[in-house]
Amino acid sequence: QVQLVESGGGLVQAGGSLRLSCSTSGRTDSRYIMGWFRPAPGKERDLVAAISWNGRVTRYADSVKGRFTISRDNAKNMLYLQMNSLKPEDTAVYYCAADQDYGGVSTNPAVYDYWGQGTQVTVSS
Repeated sequence: QVQLVESGGGLVQAGGSLRLSCSTSGRTDSRYIMGWFRPAPGKERDLVAAISWNGRVTRYADSVKGRFTISRDNAKNMLYLQMNSLKPEDTAVYYCAADQDYGGVSTNPAVYDYWGQGTQVTVSS
């Protein structure tokens, strides 16, 4: 089992920045892909960004490309999401997720086995 805990959410004005963090504990000896997800119209959870175990492969939703950056520090068991140029439409609960690395970086939330409780991000206009 893997436990995930998000932090770093909050209230920010449009154009501002936030950095989300996700700490991982439990069975961290396996290799995991990790991602950030948020609800979207008609979807319970939709990809924001995902990253491979070694950090070399990343995936982003079109809506956040160029504004958000996903990264990880495996030595610290941490996942990050740097969010810049935030827009009101980025307002959501952001969830950290993990799944064993089988060689690809999935953008499908149904693939991910482990989830955090979420952290609220609110962007005011």
